[in-house]
Amino acid sequence: MGKAGITRKQFLKAVGLGAGALLCPYPASAFWGKTSRPWKNIRGRVFRGDAPDRPWKWSIEGFHYASNGRDVQCQICPNRCYLRPGDRSLCRSKVNIEGRLYSLAYGNPCAVHVDPIEKKPLFHFHPTTSIFSIATTGCNFRCLNCQNWQISQRKPEEVRSVELFPPQVVQEARRQGVAAIAYTYSEAITFYEYMFDTAKQARKASLKNVLVSNGYINQEPLLKLCQYIDGANINLKSFDDRIYQCLNGGTLRPVLDTLKTLHHQGVWLEITTLVVPTYVDDPEMIREMCRWIVKELGPDHPLHLLRFFPHYKLTHLPPTPVKTLERLREVALGEGLHHVYLGNVPGHPASHTYCPKCQELLVERRGYFVRLHALEAGHCKACGRPVSGRWS
Repeated sequence: MGKAGITRKQFLKAVGLGAGALLCPYPASAFWGKTSRPWKNIRGRVFRGDAPDRPWKWSIEGFHYASNGRDVQCQICPNRCYLRPGDRSLCRSKVNIEGRLYSLAYGNPCAVHVDPIEKKPLFHFHPTTSIFSIATTGCNFRCLNCQNWQISQRKPEEVRSVELFPPQVVQEARRQGVAAIAYTYSEAITFYEYMFDTAKQARKASLKNVLVSNGYINQEPLLKLCQYIDGANINLKSFDDRIYQCLNGGTLRPVLDTLKTLHHQGVWLEITTLVVPTYVDDPEMIREMCRWIVKELGPDHPLHLLRFFPHYKLTHLPPTPVKTLERLREVALGEGLHHVYLGNVPGHPASHTYCPKCQELLVERRGYFVRLHALEAGHCKACGRPVSGRWS
């Protein structure tokens, strides 16, 4: 799919790459809050000469790329990796072998589990059900706070995996008695071809598909994927492009475009923001983010504000104070969002669902124990107000 004969010069011009493309546009003297940390773009780089000599058993030709017969450029995500023969993509999953783009992450998941749907997190999407979750290696970001770096920052060859091609995924999901498949854990966009083929077969088998992602994907592959995706949780990591560059190694605008596309395509959408101290805990930034959500997506998509715990390359930071999360939740509610949840705070009342109109308790959550109260056929029993979500 999507191959075209264009030159390397045209590639670079099309995506605006130049000598300084990987440099952070902010000077080293720019600092955030009270820290002494300079703004530094942590975007990953292409791995030159790191591809295998030939495709292996778990390979498939890329679905979205351009080629001039020798060099290729991946078109799945905004990184648009330009690969000469023998090169490997920033996400570690795509390679150029003899002028063709291949994905090495197809049919070889390194994580396979059955999870509560609430773990994704999805709170308004068929609560109390279980979901079959799969992941391969790879990610198109370099988040300093990554919780799954052991697989997201690895090549497919570097981890232990199982063989599970799309028909087998569907078969195993049905054997487990679940009604949906989640593409999750690492970054589903990096195993796009595997996800797309699996989701297509799952739809034929009357299984639902859930995307859990950073949302860093181009519009053409996203629109094609939306044909088969029923629900999504997108990690909106901040509302500041500098933070995206220096905490995650990406940019903000493509993620916002993804949120709008999912909304307009009718995919059930929930949003997660990890509140990282000194990076994502500014109330004014959260206020601006919530205003954008209400304006562009409406007030009914749930927002999950998650508590940060020291991890990976940010072990020097403290956990997010619960009071900070509570204050940011009030900001979000004050801007008009109807459902704002606090995550990673066991037993907190802000993990429950309340009616936006009469504040009746609709869904109670104690960890992954979920109990439906005054919710019937997607409506509040107390006042009759419809509650956004997929409840049946």
